[in-house]
Amino acid sequence: MNTTYDVRVWRVLTNKNKGGNTYTVRWLTAEKPWRETFVTRALAESFRAELLTAIRQGKAFDLATGRPREHAGQRGQSVTWWELMCSYVDHRWDDAAPNSRSSIADALATATLSLLTSGTGRPTKSDIRQAVSKWAAHKPRRTAGNIPEDIASTVAWLEKNTVPVASLADEATVLETLKGISRTLTGKTAAGTTIARKRAVFYNVLDYAVSPAKLLPNNPLISVKWKTPKVSEEVSPRRVVNPKQAEALLAEVEKTMAQLTAFFAVMYYSALRPAEAADLTADEIDLPDVESDDKWGWFCLGDSASAVGADWTGNGKRRESRELKHRARTAVRPVPIPPPLVPILRAHLRTHGVSPDGHLFVGESGGPLSESVYGRVWQKARTGALSKTEAASPLAARPYDLRHACVSTWLNAGVPAPQVAEWAGHSVNVLLRVYAKCIVGQDGFARKLISEALEPPREAD
Repeated sequence: MNTTYDVRVWRVLTNKNKGGNTYTVRWLTAEKPWRETFVTRALAESFRAELLTAIRQGKAFDLATGRPREHAGQRGQSVTWWELMCSYVDHRWDDAAPNSRSSIADALATATLSLLTSGTGRPTKSDIRQAVSKWAAHKPRRTAGNIPEDIASTVAWLEKNTVPVASLADEATVLETLKGISRTLTGKTAAGTTIARKRAVFYNVLDYAVSPAKLLPNNPLISVKWKTPKVSEEVSPRRVVNPKQAEALLAEVEKTMAQLTAFFAVMYYSALRPAEAADLTADEIDLPDVESDDKWGWFCLGDSASAVGADWTGNGKRRESRELKHRARTAVRPVPIPPPLVPILRAHLRTHGVSPDGHLFVGESGGPLSESVYGRVWQKARTGALSKTEAASPLAARPYDLRHACVSTWLNAGVPAPQVAEWAGHSVNVLLRVYAKCIVGQDGFARKLISEALEPPREAD
């Protein structure tokens, strides 16, 4: 049972603060304490009166929100989907990474197409997506005002013609939205990863509508029966190059654009993500002394800069230096530099040096290295280093596959999974789930253990 009639409400509590008093309403639902603080006593007394009125009228209180069952629904009738998603974007923007901002915008643009009223003069799907992406889902632009002329009429229409938030409590509305985010603009079924990503954003918006927005009593997506498409996270062994192929690829890169040889090498030998390699600085590298017996070095990674587009970064550039993936802003990740990579890095520093701000890898004009530049170099290297059959296959199709090859090499060499996860910047769970099919060479040992376990015990002499 998700509701209760066992509710008690106390008098308004006055909080004396240096900046002025605030006022808190405290109440219990089935012995669970709740509190809501207001800036004026009038607001607090009004809210308390609502609770007392609901009790006298015999209304059930929601155990998940502490409010009368229909309380959130009433507020949700006066707030539209457009207002909710703008509020959600404002709530998330400052702490979200540029890639997350872009992903949120894309998901909201798709979901909005299913959450429109039947108002006349409906804009095209393309115009609606533009209005959401360029305006509703872009906090700085919306806060600054001055709607671009090309989307002004569409924004005005959407402000009046999206459904009230309360309608999202209806299972049919939620199902229709889920179907919508599962399709491309041409009506085809979207990729499983795309559907999962957009569903996650939609879920989070509905969660925000429950709390802190308090527009819905609970998240309707939890109870909706909908078959989520399966998403394969496993790395295919067909993508993973062997050492000989990797050396051939790096040699081709050297011929095409020598200053990027080390860029691809740090992915293959130390499993750096492309965003981490692009943001690599000289002070993050600790190479061994030339005369030292220890031929290993270390990376102390502290930053990453994914390429996402100037619209979503805070610096107006395609890349923005941020914390490492799944790490706190000040956290660093130590990663070993194996002996084959040491001379490659030394040669790069000696020949190409670093940029004025300390970065190892820069673009053709001296700015941040772009995906288009290193992508062209990589495709040319694949053509020169691989056979026609290999080049037509998924083998090392993307630079990111060099990282996959490195992690697979570590695992197959017998390095314990927790250590590999630490170096690669994964959790152990994700590591084993993603690379399960790339771990080879253990079959014989496993069969030997099983055979020994099944052998009948020998009789004592």
